[in-house]
Amino acid sequence: MQYTATYRSPLGGITLSSDGEHLCGLWFDGGKYFAATLDAEHHQWDLPVFEETRRWLDRYFQGGVPDFTPPLAPSGSPFRLAVWDMLLQIPRGQTATYGEIAAALARAQGRERMSAQAVGGAVGHNPISLIIPCHRVVGRDGSLTGYAGGIAKKAALLALERVEMGRLFLPQRGTAL
Repeated sequence: MQYTATYRSPLGGITLSSDGEHLCGLWFDGGKYFAATLDAEHHQWDLPVFEETRRWLDRYFQGGVPDFTPPLAPSGSPFRLAVWDMLLQIPRGQTATYGEIAAALARAQGRERMSAQAVGGAVGHNPISLIIPCHRVVGRDGSLTGYAGGIAKKAALLALERVEMGRLFLPQRGTAL
């Protein structure tokens, strides 16, 4: 059984999902792939994991650095899980490119190379936004591309984290808008 709850953030509504013990989903309402891993049959219920997630989100949106992580259980292929684990290594206030993540993952797996596009697909399908910080991934050229919650939200999240925005820019066209 899956359960859901909501959170009102300064950037809009957020829907949370859980298996009863772990956080399985965190999506900005209306975003691309919204609730993609949520079963059609689920119940709205307040659980301890949702309270813990709300505390994490409160600290985050107040500009603080949460010193804990709710128990996470994202659902995905082994490749996606490996990419999402790499995202957890990007410190607050910093960014990484899709290519950098692909190169690091290739090294970790003893492979010669890995596709940055494949990494981009995994990043885009991250079911636990914010806590697994897919918003910290940018294009090689500094473009703020590929955020399922929307480019404006990505820019706002990076600004909240005090990322140096001088080298980053909003793309003028493309599929990521």
